Amino acid sequence: MESMETMIKKLRAPLIALGLAFALAISAFAEESAPKLPAPPDVWKDYDPDAGDFKEEIVSEQTKGGVYFRDSYISAYVNGEEVRVFCKYGVKEGAKNAPGLLNVHGWTQGPSLDLDSIKDGWAVMAHDYCGKKDDRPHYTKYPEKLKNGNMDAKEGYRVKAKLPDGKDITDPKQTDDYIWYAIQRRVLSYLLAQKEVDRSRIGAKGYSYGGFLMWNLGTDPRVKAVVAYFCSGWTDFYRDKAVWLYNNPYVEPPKSPGDKLLLSAIVPEAHAPFITAATLWLNGTNDHAGGHERGELNFKMFQPGVPWSFAHQPRARHDTSKLGNDAKLWLEKYVLGKAIDWPAHPVSEIKLGPDGVPEFHIKPASPEKIETLDVYYALKEPFNCNRIWMDAKSEKQGGTWVAKIPVKNVEDYAFAFANIRYQGDIVISSDFTAAIPAKLGQAVATKVFAPDGSENWTDVDAVEVAGVKGIRPKFATITGCDAFGEDSRKAPEGAVMVFEFHCTKPQTFTLAVNSRYSADFEIQGSNDWQTLEIPAGRLRFLGDRDPLKSWSEAKSVTLQPKNGPGVTSNITWITFKDPTWKVAAKN
Repeated sequence: MESMETMIKKLRAPLIALGLAFALAISAFAEESAPKLPAPPDVWKDYDPDAGDFKEEIVSEQTKGGVYFRDSYISAYVNGEEVRVFCKYGVKEGAKNAPGLLNVHGWTQGPSLDLDSIKDGWAVMAHDYCGKKDDRPHYTKYPEKLKNGNMDAKEGYRVKAKLPDGKDITDPKQTDDYIWYAIQRRVLSYLLAQKEVDRSRIGAKGYSYGGFLMWNLGTDPRVKAVVAYFCSGWTDFYRDKAVWLYNNPYVEPPKSPGDKLLLSAIVPEAHAPFITAATLWLNGTNDHAGGHERGELNFKMFQPGVPWSFAHQPRARHDTSKLGNDAKLWLEKYVLGKAIDWPAHPVSEIKLGPDGVPEFHIKPASPEKIETLDVYYALKEPFNCNRIWMDAKSEKQGGTWVAKIPVKNVEDYAFAFANIRYQGDIVISSDFTAAIPAKLGQAVATKVFAPDGSENWTDVDAVEVAGVKGIRPKFATITGCDAFGEDSRKAPEGAVMVFEFHCTKPQTFTLAVNSRYSADFEIQGSNDWQTLEIPAGRLRFLGDRDPLKSWSEAKSVTLQPKNGPGVTSNITWITFKDPTWKVAAKN
């Protein structure tokens, strides 16, 4: 006769199998019964941008310098409500079959016409989506039920994943972005309705938040090509929660139902698989609108055959002035059909050299047409705004360029990319490339900073002034150091920064910490070295809000000129020492 133990063992296996099958069935049922998250095409399937009377109201019109200008209001219909949209239009007098260009402004700004494009023969339309702000005489007028279309906090409110009462959104059309997307599509219809416009040749470009809107417009089949400046998405949820792609280790935070809905249907990255327009993205590596490494992921989701390209200006914030003639040539190629040879995207990777030092390898297309190829690298910092990009010298080895990227710690990330300038003033960036050297093999750390601190800072020269060794910025834009969070440089609690400098002319410069806290400093010219003792509280969040609590929180420090009328500012005139710390003696 079997023992009780034997009988239990015999019964256990089928019971476990039955339980597992039941659990899988329940899971499958739950998955099937759960509502499917909408994608962008689902959001727009019932929206007709041509529906309804424009109800055009001309505010002013004139012809000046051979160009016809008109300001007007039109009606857009969003969520059953009527919005009066303020528009500007400019086109050469007497133009026929002109290509159309929609020019979209940034956050809290207003519509402006691209006069250079008008001169080149484009019919240009710009519109306001900011809404009421300050005392502007003309702006887009939102009804009460669409109050969140107003960007000014005094006039409206934001709706992203959550409603003003804190509840999750239940419909993508509740968001302010949906309102702005819809208005943009309606204005495009208005542009197409102009008698001078060739409806088959339409392009668009958006600056800053206007760049955010471009990713939606790129799914509109009426548009041949778009140029998005700066914004590529990945800001809602990811940036707002400081979830950087190269956090080490990376942890994906939980998402609320509202987060999931926003991310599936509204944000730029959700549109990437559905874009049909040729898309160019221009960006600054240190821009606040999002990390360029995530933005590049958008293009990995593009459908085959849809043209795309991107270029990043190193060490730049809201600046793309050094990225050649990319925007103009892109629109001319894909809207006007000009025979412009746009080089293919390069191939790049980080690997270990024979000596164990990490190397950046890049194989560009059309090497015979290359004018310059510049390699940049950064270390450790996962937050793009705080990265300090350093120059790396490259050597051509056959069809591949190779640059050493020395690291301080083989367990930390190393980042690199290259900018390739081609004949015709086309600039193309390689992929943002990242690697932890230790995971590539027997990596060796060789990065050693000079005692005078010159290698801690980007784009500087080691100099000697009045018998004292110091650091001088090479360029008038910015220099910075990302090593302040390291143990050897971290500020003691309660310390003040001691900033020693030499400058013979009065200057105003901005000192920033972690790209978030900053303060302006006016200094007097002198033939002698001078000293500033800077308490942490002197620096404020976004320049005027909460103070920096302690210098020990600093990871990166940047020095840049103060911009503005009547300001004398040129940091190349300032020679400084690597900052040190001073702690008040205890009684």
